[in-house]
Amino acid sequence: MIKKLAALFFILGLINVNAQQAGEDKTGSWFMYFGTNKVSERFSIHTEAQFRFYETTSNFNQMLLRTGLNYHINPNAIATAGYAFIDTDSSFFEFEGEINSKEHRIFEQFILKNKVWEFMFEHRYRLEQRFLDFGDNTETQHRARYRIQMTLPLTDTFFLNFYDELFINLQDDLFGQNRLYGAIGVNVTDNSSIQIGYLRNQFENAVYNRLQFAVFYNPDLRGLFKQKKP
Repeated sequence: MIKKLAALFFILGLINVNAQQAGEDKTGSWFMYFGTNKVSERFSIHTEAQFRFYETTSNFNQMLLRTGLNYHINPNAIATAGYAFIDTDSSFFEFEGEINSKEHRIFEQFILKNKVWEFMFEHRYRLEQRFLDFGDNTETQHRARYRIQMTLPLTDTFFLNFYDELFINLQDDLFGQNRLYGAIGVNVTDNSSIQIGYLRNQFENAVYNRLQFAVFYNPDLRGLFKQKKP
């Protein structure tokens, strides 16, 4: 009887392993930088760099570089148009002659902010036009994203940050992915902070767990653009 149960658990284990996507059982990591660089009363420049790995500190997955021009309608509403370049290794396994996909992406987004008691909410609506090069063929894809984010200050220095973001494909299958995130943050200075958190990234057939390390730096560059008096 014991042998039969052991054999059954072994078979179930094999089925579970085979059902998983490669690397799904690994804890990967994302290292990120975000900047909002104010250049005038109404305009700022978004800067961003992300380096993603299938495993905690190894096995390259993706590099994402993004920039955009922000128009601050008021303190609680921001419109952005921008561009991103993405280099992706879509395979968990490393092999000789592997070709990464390249993506040029144009995006438009709108952010609304509001406060409820001590909770600060941010709603981000984004449209993306994606031009992908897989080496042997190219594709153009479109998708929409919606992210609701909640920040809770604990002290003047520490805060908690949570968000959920849904990706909707505007062609083929409707559901793209869903990202659920939670982190603790530290305000280093008035215009800089860091966050260390966890991301659960769910696709249609796979779920990936990712540690996140993010640096935010938002300098005021308006002084560089002011004309010096003669």
